[in-house]
Amino acid sequence: MPTYVWLLLAAAAAAGIALVRRRLLVVTVAGDSMSPSYGDGDVLLAVQRRRFAVGDVVVFRNPLHPNAGLEKLVKRLVAVAGDPVPAEIRSAAGCDVVPPGKVAVRGDNVDSVDSRRLGLIPAADVQAVVRLRLQEAAS
Repeated sequence: MPTYVWLLLAAAAAAGIALVRRRLLVVTVAGDSMSPSYGDGDVLLAVQRRRFAVGDVVVFRNPLHPNAGLEKLVKRLVAVAGDPVPAEIRSAAGCDVVPPGKVAVRGDNVDSVDSRRLGLIPAADVQAVVRLRLQEAAS
């Protein structure tokens, strides 16, 4: 093959790798807020995307950061714009229906810090949707 073909193939491969790296996010779960689904120390692979649905486990910017120490949180999406706000979140949300540009999140563990305490989260702060567990924390 001519040299220019190899250069084109190398450039295409580099562009593909760059695209994949921008879309994938690897996060480590800190704490037990998502147990039993995910435990402290589990390593998760998430895909950065702007579309998500109720039931998705999402990675989002921690509204308490830097005071809380964790830059990103992992929680389950329980309501999106137009959905009724779940009863246990209403007092923190201050509304009955999720307004445009907001979402509600819950940890799978009842003791989770989530929308019951944080209120509704800006949808723009949702960075990725978890797709799989890469590594389970050592017991």
